[in-house]
Amino acid sequence: MGNMHLDHLTFAAGPEGLLAATEKLEALLGARFRDGGFHPRFGTRNRILPLKDGRWLEVIEALDHPAAEKAPFGQAVRARSAEGGGWMGWAVSVDDISPLEERLERRSGEGSRQFPDGRWLQWRQIGVRGFISDPQLPFFIKWESEPEVLPSSLKGEIKLVEINIAGAPSRVESWLGESIGNDFDGVKLNFTSQHGHPGIAFAVFDTPSGFVQV
Repeated sequence: MGNMHLDHLTFAAGPEGLLAATEKLEALLGARFRDGGFHPRFGTRNRILPLKDGRWLEVIEALDHPAAEKAPFGQAVRARSAEGGGWMGWAVSVDDISPLEERLERRSGEGSRQFPDGRWLQWRQIGVRGFISDPQLPFFIKWESEPEVLPSSLKGEIKLVEINIAGAPSRVESWLGESIGNDFDGVKLNFTSQHGHPGIAFAVFDTPSGFVQV
């Protein structure tokens, strides 16, 4: 798998807002999310659920904030929420982002999130515009903060076991730059021909009370 790690999934809150969307997922999964904080560059905020295997799940919403009007990611969150919310996409973390910058022929951008306690989480990201135009594609993150503040440092009781994606595996493989088969970093990937929008159709989680499809 090289240095690519399936890092997290992003779920956009609907018009009901972040807290209500989070409560629905908490009821489904039987676990409590925590306040993740505010993304000043994107004009968004999130709540996060740590999962097993160094992964996590976020629920996100755009704020009435100037950055949300300008940043492509903030615009994408607002658009997905206006459509009723739901799965937005998935992110892959890498140890070295420079090969992706060369292959995609652009520079990575900075990202940051301020925790409720004032600490900062920082990273570089690339591929967000690709993910926005074709949501079956992941975007890429290179974490820059100390390991103890990364979301993956939090241990969860729930395991992500499968992602069902409306799209084409060949498209995702060419984007990743490697073949994936039906498994990526220990998570089963199922591709179905798309009806309507490409992107995540559903994900399956192994929870203490059994398998749950979201």
